[in-house]
Amino acid sequence: MSDLSRRHVLTGLAGLVACPALAQSGPWDAAVGRARALDQCHAMLVRMGGREVVAEVFRGPGIRTAVPIKSVSKTVVAALTGAALDRGEIPSLEATLAEVAPRLIPRGADERVGEITVENLVTMQAGLERTSGANYGGWVSSGNWVANALSRPFVAEPGSRMLYSTGSFHVLGAVLSEVSGQSLLALARERLGGPLGIEIPAWTRDPQGRYLGGNEMSMSLPAMVRFGEMYLSGGALGGTQVLSGDWVERSLEPRTRSPFSGLSYGYGWFLGRSGGDRYALARGYGGQIICIVPTLDLTIAITSDPTRPARSGGYFGDLMRLIEADLLPAARDEMA
Repeated sequence: MSDLSRRHVLTGLAGLVACPALAQSGPWDAAVGRARALDQCHAMLVRMGGREVVAEVFRGPGIRTAVPIKSVSKTVVAALTGAALDRGEIPSLEATLAEVAPRLIPRGADERVGEITVENLVTMQAGLERTSGANYGGWVSSGNWVANALSRPFVAEPGSRMLYSTGSFHVLGAVLSEVSGQSLLALARERLGGPLGIEIPAWTRDPQGRYLGGNEMSMSLPAMVRFGEMYLSGGALGGTQVLSGDWVERSLEPRTRSPFSGLSYGYGWFLGRSGGDRYALARGYGGQIICIVPTLDLTIAITSDPTRPARSGGYFGDLMRLIEADLLPAARDEMA
């Protein structure tokens, strides 16, 4: 462990409210200062070219404590979809619910439900009424989250546009369990946690005992960074091929667009561009972020207060400015 990491681990364990600034290499000063000034921001870990360049805890849990990553969980479930595809458990992304998991389709559902594809689910283009936003509380209060999500009315044709919905990813997680015969927790630990050397604690389950797909997972900042670096390395890390390079490449291609942020969306990743560099973003409620920038060999992990919203016009916008106006320029300076 580096001296920088050791100091921050001890700071987190001591439960200090704020972490004193460490001596930073010049290019990163502005980014650390901007992040510290955001009272919702808890911590930030940045690695570039395999080297840790920023490790700061401003408030909240220590840097190695597993914390709620909220909808970054969707990006994890997307990765597990790639793992299932790599293993032949799902024949293709064009496979339909009726083909791969007919038992999940509730009685009386619209006949189009059976034609929803795996790709529709992983891009949140199922066409069904959203379970997120104002509908989230009613959905998780229902007796069967999968059936509830699949019984909602169609508000768009499948594949036509993005409808941000945790229900789509919960159904996808249930599909992964059906085709593998394992729980989503077991899959996450076996196919990601073990190969990446990271801890994935158990999380929320639905009334049928299925682990929630798309929300409520927890990870530490180093675990978030290792997950991002695996994508930067074409699906491999530490000599282990965790996901196929083909899946990683396809995941980072635009498939649809978020009506909220305006960012493109691939397989579990929001996609943007700044100053000529493309980046991919895993985003969770409250301001939980994994950001990878392949051209700069850069991985950024940010944790924030998980109880406060982070809207595009508010705190999430602040985080995007932190990334685009401070972190990416610092990385470019480092490369110069």
